[in-house]
Amino acid sequence: MSARGFVVEADGGSRGNPGPAAYGAVVRDAGTGAVLWEMGEAIGVATNNVAEYRGVLAGLRAARDLDPEVPVEVRADSKLVVEQMSGRWKIKHADMRDLAAQVRDVYPAGRVKYTWVPREKNKHADRLANEAMDLAAKGEVWRPKAPTAIDPELADTATGAATRTAEAGTAAKSVPPPAGWGPDLGTPTTVVLLRHGETALTPQKRFSGVGDPELSERGLWQAERAAELLAARGTIQAIVTSPLARCRRTADAAARRLGLQVRVEEGFRETDFGAWEGLTFAEARERWPDELSAWLASPDAPPPGGESFTEVARRVVVARDKVLARYPGKTVLVVTHVTPIKTLVRLALDAPAQSMFRMELSAAALTAINWWADGNASLRVYNDTSHLRDT
Repeated sequence: MSARGFVVEADGGSRGNPGPAAYGAVVRDAGTGAVLWEMGEAIGVATNNVAEYRGVLAGLRAARDLDPEVPVEVRADSKLVVEQMSGRWKIKHADMRDLAAQVRDVYPAGRVKYTWVPREKNKHADRLANEAMDLAAKGEVWRPKAPTAIDPELADTATGAATRTAEAGTAAKSVPPPAGWGPDLGTPTTVVLLRHGETALTPQKRFSGVGDPELSERGLWQAERAAELLAARGTIQAIVTSPLARCRRTADAAARRLGLQVRVEEGFRETDFGAWEGLTFAEARERWPDELSAWLASPDAPPPGGESFTEVARRVVVARDKVLARYPGKTVLVVTHVTPIKTLVRLALDAPAQSMFRMELSAAALTAINWWADGNASLRVYNDTSHLRDT
């Protein structure tokens, strides 16, 4: 299988067969082993086989949503599912036939390879399924967590160590050696992060999240200056942007200079600030003092009707890992916003979520991070605005 692809790990279980059942599913980057997505879900009363199929179905749908163009390998410890989906065993049970048809509908024939693995090689998906069943027994629902740590469980796999999901802002389980002190991991992927140019809200320091103001005249000038610098350096090989207009206009300026296409990535959009959209910090404190204090104290606390930093980190990490999987060893320009950039910087530095409040990030500033094959990172540049000096 090509290194440019996904590996889906799936498992399912039933306590009673049939009985309370759940599945676990994981999507990894085939080249690095990095976890791009994971899920555990209780499915009510079902058999082991139904739960196994549901895990495969969920994993394939997630892989398709990440990138429908790359090949996929499904690894499962269910001999029945692997043999039936590989076409070597007949599917006799009606429930199995329906689920198998749903699985085939996700990807065209020939795009998915099915591989049987022993249970001990499928621990991650098995754990997710059991977590979901345990929580369902208590009337609770399994929820994903934001990835920030190195998972030692992956150390013995062929793909090596990779990032796993853990609580946003917690310390890593193990600290990787600084870049240059470990084994030769080849050429890193360099992510050049460009914050969009100014809008009318920027100089007023107002919350500006999923609201979509256009660039101001100064913002357009800043975008052109950043594009001019990037073109002069000549290192950018691909451009990815947030879907919001202020980023797309900034990215378009670079694309014109560099002669590159722009790829839109939803995960790089700014935080949804909910009721605080368009307000200053002081205005938000006056109207929602308790909520603002909670937001400052915990990454899990969202603005009223908005999105927490933990939720933002979850999607930003998935977006980052999609970039790393699509452009290994290349230099990629990512045009995005304050929160996604600060999130990636703090993850690269293994810093707590509260560190984001101590970072200054100017409009149209450049930041650069090297990401290595083992998940280690090296911050190369932060908040560079030298290209914005008036001449």
